[in-house]
Amino acid sequence: MKKFILLFSFICFLSQFVYASEIENLSADEALKILKAGNIRFQTMKEKHPDQTKERRKELQKMQHPFAVVITCSDSRVPPSLIFDQGLGDIFEIRNAGNVLDNHVIGSVEYAVVHLGVKLVIVMGHENCGAVTAALSDVHESKFISSLTNSIEPALKMYDNNSKEDKLTSTIKNNALYVTNNLIKSDKILSNYIKNKGLKIMPAYYHLDSGKVEFLK
Repeated sequence: MKKFILLFSFICFLSQFVYASEIENLSADEALKILKAGNIRFQTMKEKHPDQTKERRKELQKMQHPFAVVITCSDSRVPPSLIFDQGLGDIFEIRNAGNVLDNHVIGSVEYAVVHLGVKLVIVMGHENCGAVTAALSDVHESKFISSLTNSIEPALKMYDNNSKEDKLTSTIKNNALYVTNNLIKSDKILSNYIKNKGLKIMPAYYHLDSGKVEFLK
């Protein structure tokens, strides 16, 4: 019996490293495929709720191997792990109001890419974003809220009057595009990983009603 317990424990221990190796070897396209499949499950109410067991918690005590980074809004309606039907240790989430870019966000992305081996970064705006709505309004806010809305102003200038979408939706998508492009331009390390190590950084837009994540070009 003791031999069986020891063997079982060894197998569980070894499986952690096998799983970690599989995740580390995931390409950006493979990671994206997992996210898309999870989002379809979320939309159709067929979630699997993976990696949410006691064993998973124990496995993650000493290490983490997320396969994707999601930069998104801190809005309570936009939880990445639920939207993509993932579990503990799967998604490295970076959140603030308006999913704006600053040094803390850039440093967090760089950490996930360089030290955790992540090859896919998603910048995800969402329908009816309050931070973008505030940026579009003329309401005077405190200096702290203004620091967020000021970061969104470049996206306001990207609005095309010929766009078929309303100004709010268009600006939310433009903000995701702006953050994506600025993230790539502002960090030489990330740029190098894109050119030489298969990193991909992509913008996206989350629809609150349908639950669909639309990946932007």
